[in-house]
Amino acid sequence: SALLTLAGRLGGSLGGRIGVEVVGAGRVEGRLLEVSDQWLLLADDAPVVAAEVLVVMSAVQSVAGLASTSDRTSAPAGGQRVRLGLGVALRAIARGRSPVDVRLTGGGTVQGTLERVGADFVELTEHPAGEVRPRRAGAVRTVPFAALALVRSRA
Repeated sequence: SALLTLAGRLGGSLGGRIGVEVVGAGRVEGRLLEVSDQWLLLADDAPVVAAEVLVVMSAVQSVAGLASTSDRTSAPAGGQRVRLGLGVALRAIARGRSPVDVRLTGGGTVQGTLERVGADFVELTEHPAGEVRPRRAGAVRTVPFAALALVRSRA
């Protein structure tokens, strides 16, 4: 038990619905799709717009609704435990070219499209979340990983 990590504890709830309190973003609820040591991925099945929410593990304040078991040796059909870093997960979102809402640990929000993911930062072109990236791009915002709380993208 002393060697159990938060990611390991979350692993027992893959496929289940959980609630996560996130620094700068408040409570986020959804079905736990994937877990890494650096991030977790939730499916937000809101009736209006389904989305996926990538939560940065260092921004997690608490988690509610976990199963009584911890990490399983074989992941259930509803999700998987992965060993990929935050940059890899953010690059996958960037490749999808979907508009995103980026919540910052300080409480701000940046809306736009992820353009570049570096070793410890992301860059996004700012535009309203309801739009795909316009031909005439808005301002480019660079955000260090340390300031990221979560990234919400349309599923």
